[in-house]
Amino acid sequence: MITVAAPEVAAPAPVASEPEVTVFRSKLPDIEIPRHLPLHEYCFARASELPDAPCLIAAATGRTYTYAETHLLCRKAAAALHGLGVAQGDRVMVLLHNSVEFVLAFFGASILGAVTTAANPFCTPQEIHKQFKASGAKLIVTQSAYVDKLRNEPFFPSLGTVDLTVVTIDDDARPEEGCVSFWDLVTSADVGTLPEVKICPDDPVALPFSSGTTGLPKGVVLTHGGQVCGVAQQVDGANPNLHMRAGEDVALCVLPLFHIFSLNSVLLCALRAGAAVMLMPRFEMGAMLEGIARWRVTVAAVVPPLVLALAKNPALDKHDLSSIRIVLSGAAPLGKELVDALRARLPQAVFGQVRFCSPLSARSLE
Repeated sequence: MITVAAPEVAAPAPVASEPEVTVFRSKLPDIEIPRHLPLHEYCFARASELPDAPCLIAAATGRTYTYAETHLLCRKAAAALHGLGVAQGDRVMVLLHNSVEFVLAFFGASILGAVTTAANPFCTPQEIHKQFKASGAKLIVTQSAYVDKLRNEPFFPSLGTVDLTVVTIDDDARPEEGCVSFWDLVTSADVGTLPEVKICPDDPVALPFSSGTTGLPKGVVLTHGGQVCGVAQQVDGANPNLHMRAGEDVALCVLPLFHIFSLNSVLLCALRAGAAVMLMPRFEMGAMLEGIARWRVTVAAVVPPLVLALAKNPALDKHDLSSIRIVLSGAAPLGKELVDALRARLPQAVFGQVRFCSPLSARSLE
């Protein structure tokens, strides 16, 4: 007798259960994020409401630019760049310290749909060239003092050729050989020549480079929609994390604009809110304290090393810093000891922290 074993029946495969999703919602109303607006339109949305309010304060010269002046100059900068052949999608390198010209070049490029890649003027010629090449920039806006870094770098194209246009911002001297004057171009520019450009939320607006902590610096693509979203989460809505008052607040911009913290959480947020921005080319304690007292700075964006310098410096007692109501720290963790030390010097200020190119999380300062 032959016995035949019954075939084994495979057990049914387990049905994958849907992952449990928990959603935490704020009790506050949702923030309306106008991602359909290009970054420049979003930031200057209040320009028509505040035409005579201060917008940019150039601490180095003492000149103040109103919102109406700044908005017009940004459009004229766009027309000037357009006249040099810059078009949508092109890359423009801005090799500058904090300055009015940095702001105009950035928004001028944005208006054209071009992309700004900002670089540290203190970088070596080799480092500047690597960013220039990796970004695909066709034009550089800089100062005469840094032109030799471009001229003496053998890998750069010849200045003033179709491969490289160099624009210098100095208004007290003739442009270096092979360069053109930023202010000559902007002053004579006709905004009527601006092309119609359709900008989508996913179009890039900036290409900053990382600091290279995990290897060589890398370009980080920032879009119009992404930056609008990041700024909106800080200054828009019923209970903004960074509450700047239109026509009243003055934000300290001493951290370099070629770093995203200063660009996003200082310049872009202040303009969106209708506040003024005091631009300092670089950190110098005496000049910074004098500027804070002179222009009654109310919002101070800092990093931990600057907090330490402020907390330990006896010069604070020689200047009236009572106008400061918000101290915003970012880029690195800020320890409680440092917070307490600076709070003892600025007891009237509220402290907040922010991290990332657009904050991942932030607490209301109210």
